[in-house]
Amino acid sequence: MSAKEKFDQLAYALPDCKPGKMFGKECIKAANGKALAIFFEDHMVFKLKDEAYDDAMALDGASIFAPAKDRPMKGWVQLPFDYVDQWDHFAEAASEYVGRFRRIRKLNNFSERTLHSIINLSV
Repeated sequence: MSAKEKFDQLAYALPDCKPGKMFGKECIKAANGKALAIFFEDHMVFKLKDEAYDDAMALDGASIFAPAKDRPMKGWVQLPFDYVDQWDHFAEAASEYVGRFRRIRKLNNFSERTLHSIINLSV
C-alpha cells in the first residue's frame, strides 16, 4: 500500500472525520472542522499531545512539522512512511485530541467569536 492509499484509507475510516485541505495539502478533519492530520510528501503529520506526542517524537526520523522550514508548528509531528504501521494509532490519538476542540463557525469570513466582538463593540 502506498502512502497516499494509506492516507485515503485513514481519512474514511476514522469515525466522524472526513478529508479536507490545509495549506493546500490534503488533510483529515474532525467533525468540528479542525485538521488532525496532513498528508505531506509521502509522510503523515499528526496533531498530538502528551504521551502520543512523546511516543511519536521518540521514533527515528520523526520531526516537528515545519511547512515553511523556519516556522515549526507546535504539536504537529511529521512521521515518515517507515512508520506506516503506526499511522492508525497516531491518527486515532490525533482524532481524540482534536475532536475535543470547540468548533468555530465561519460567517462571511468572520469567526462567530469575532462577529460577537464586533456586535458588542458597536452597541
